[in-house]
Amino acid sequence: MLNWLHLCRVSNLPTVWSNVLAGWLLAGGAMSPGLCWMLLAGSLMYGGGMVLNDVCDAAHDRQHQVHRPIAAGRVSWKAALVGALAMLGIGLMAGIKADASPWLLVGLLAGIVAYDLYHKPWAGSVLIMGLCRSLLFLAAASAAGPWQELWPQAAALGLYVLGITAVARLEAAAARTGRSGPHLAHLALIAPLLLAIAGSARLSLSAPALLCPLAFVLVVGMALKRMRLGGPQIGAAVGLLLAAMPLVDALALLPDQPSLALSLLPLPIALRLWQRWIAAT
Repeated sequence: MLNWLHLCRVSNLPTVWSNVLAGWLLAGGAMSPGLCWMLLAGSLMYGGGMVLNDVCDAAHDRQHQVHRPIAAGRVSWKAALVGALAMLGIGLMAGIKADASPWLLVGLLAGIVAYDLYHKPWAGSVLIMGLCRSLLFLAAASAAGPWQELWPQAAALGLYVLGITAVARLEAAAARTGRSGPHLAHLALIAPLLLAIAGSARLSLSAPALLCPLAFVLVVGMALKRMRLGGPQIGAAVGLLLAAMPLVDALALLPDQPSLALSLLPLPIALRLWQRWIAAT
């Protein structure tokens, strides 16, 4: 079971839950069985995508990351493929049960498969990964109510994930060169903060209005500092940036749901602790 948890990278699942919750609430959704179905859909599609990622990378991992469950022989390639396809299929059906837009769900599924197939040879695959998180957010919103006006929040989330994925691609290069090198990921990483600033006209000077942006700046700043150190610190930076993703959702919720935004603040700490048990990347 532990090998499957590693394959699914379950330490990142709370980021999926916060994405779904933010999209659902911003579309006007209430606590209902539909939300539970959407949380299940997001979890299974994320887990299936992560397992499929290892399936597609099996040959590479046998040479460069022999500790991964498939490369080490602890999970067979065929079992992982069947498990990945099952999770993706059941996740799609759960999303339909939640009444999410079928087009957004199919787009999300297509994006997951495309990323897993092409992320190694094509640097532009970072765009697909960002799009996948945007589609997850919008699919959750579509299951709750009108979602068409939530594209700025979805785009900010997608840009942030694009930035994380771009940083993660530097990890292998840094292992060879010892340096991270220049890149444009910094701009994508601050997109959620820019969105929060744009919506600041609707904010009051309350605790969440100040704490959420400050927490986001603090964690992302720590990650950028590690990126500048290069080498193995880039992997640590990726872990920090993944842990900060619930803060992206907090910034999106801030103008309309400040109390809920504040409730997401402890999640990065919990995620960092969880990453000690199951690696985030």
